[in-house]
Amino acid sequence: MRFACEAVGLDFTTRARWCFEHVVELDAAPEAVFALFADGESWPRWFPGIRHVVWTSPEPKGVGTTRTVTLDSVTVYEHFLAWDPGRRFAFRFEAADRPLFRAGLEDYVLEPLPGGRTRFRYLVFLEPSWLVRLVGPLARAAFDRSFGAGAAGLRAHLARDRQA
Repeated sequence: MRFACEAVGLDFTTRARWCFEHVVELDAAPEAVFALFADGESWPRWFPGIRHVVWTSPEPKGVGTTRTVTLDSVTVYEHFLAWDPGRRFAFRFEAADRPLFRAGLEDYVLEPLPGGRTRFRYLVFLEPSWLVRLVGPLARAAFDRSFGAGAAGLRAHLARDRQA
């Protein structure tokens, strides 16, 4: 069963009930990081809890592209709002197979650093469902841990690749 989410735009960042931010510095250029984001097969290797990513739109990928992401606990159907190679990757949640949120948006911002490195700002904006709000702080902490693990996993994955 699919639970539809509100079709939000990038302006949702100003009105989301819950906001999460994780910032890490990465040992790779922004273009290389973006290439990992665009590669659905790479996600399970660096983002804990992601089982698989399936692109559901034809090439080329860009604004309007859709994909399905299956995690350990939920499957999310996504619609891309920003696709700026080497700079920004953002999508909204179209639906999920569990009633966890009324709306959601993830924004991946890449900033070049000296030495071919990248500052990655991982921003997540959620309007949780009433069910999730019932367990408020516990749910919020669980979401925050998951997003933080994704950012840390990306950093560790790129550090391993650099050493190999």
